[in-house]
Amino acid sequence: MTKGNTRLTLELLETARDMHASGLLTDVVREKITMRHLGGAAALAGPAKLTGDDIKALREQANLSQAVFASYLKLTVGYVSRLERGTESPKGPTLVLLDVIRRKGFEAIRLR
Repeated sequence: MTKGNTRLTLELLETARDMHASGLLTDVVREKITMRHLGGAAALAGPAKLTGDDIKALREQANLSQAVFASYLKLTVGYVSRLERGTESPKGPTLVLLDVIRRKGFEAIRLR
């Protein structure tokens, strides 16, 4: 629990727990409430770190060239190349998007 938790916060968390137990609150909503109040931003796990080899494997699993992969991700070919070589690490939205591809497959981002 963080220092900022007050008695009111603890009471609200208890209410959320009871609502969840009775089926009035979904798992997803309860988890958001709990994470926000008990751990703040530090408790929310960010995307997994990806190595150059990981990124290259994602691209190769999708059977895409660097140019096509870059086009799908709205990146430059040079940036994809640097990511795959490990001379640069993905950050921000690029890291999040690559993590989605890693977890859900490339089909998760393809436009239909």
